[in-house]
Amino acid sequence: MNQGNFGAPALAVADWRRQVFALYRDIRAENDPATAHAQWQAGRNELLANHPASPVPPERRATYAGAPVAPYRTEFRFEATIETDVKPFSWGFQSATDGVIPFSRVGVLQLPVGDLDVWWLESYGGGLFVPVKDALAGTSTYGGGRYLIDTVKGADLGGDLDEFVVDLNFAYNPSCAYSPEWTCPLAPATNVIGAELPVGELTSASTDL
Repeated sequence: MNQGNFGAPALAVADWRRQVFALYRDIRAENDPATAHAQWQAGRNELLANHPASPVPPERRATYAGAPVAPYRTEFRFEATIETDVKPFSWGFQSATDGVIPFSRVGVLQLPVGDLDVWWLESYGGGLFVPVKDALAGTSTYGGGRYLIDTVKGADLGGDLDEFVVDLNFAYNPSCAYSPEWTCPLAPATNVIGAELPVGELTSASTDL
């Protein structure tokens, strides 16, 4: 059956997510974090420049040089336990297309750079979500914060129930950093830290758009 103009965007987003899941699967299989980081950067740039569901506006893709990413630094990679003995708390993100998207706090990641709340997406299927907004936000990192873990979209570096891999070198900009046509859940107050995180995806490409 011909999907027409209504089905095509949805299928493109589905394929984008499939490819992101595959990219992170390969990253988790790589034993060397710096090599995995290079694979992630190359794979993400390929999607941003060429995929039909890329948040980079179509008219910019042909000349898009890729997202600026800082060199890998091992001191920003952690294996951390999610502290689940926390007071329940919920918040809702008002989406332009999907109404209110509900999140519930399920734990806290206690990292050397600061504590970050871990959120559970309370929509169908669920998923863990950990954004971060650091002291460089609005200058060299995106002003609304970046994403570290977003399991519903495949952004998951691995670990188990006892320890999660939290590698700040893989922090990436949400889609709304590239185009105002996208709306994205941004870091709430409990995911804002006072430390500078000069790693991961930076902002010059998004501010040039």
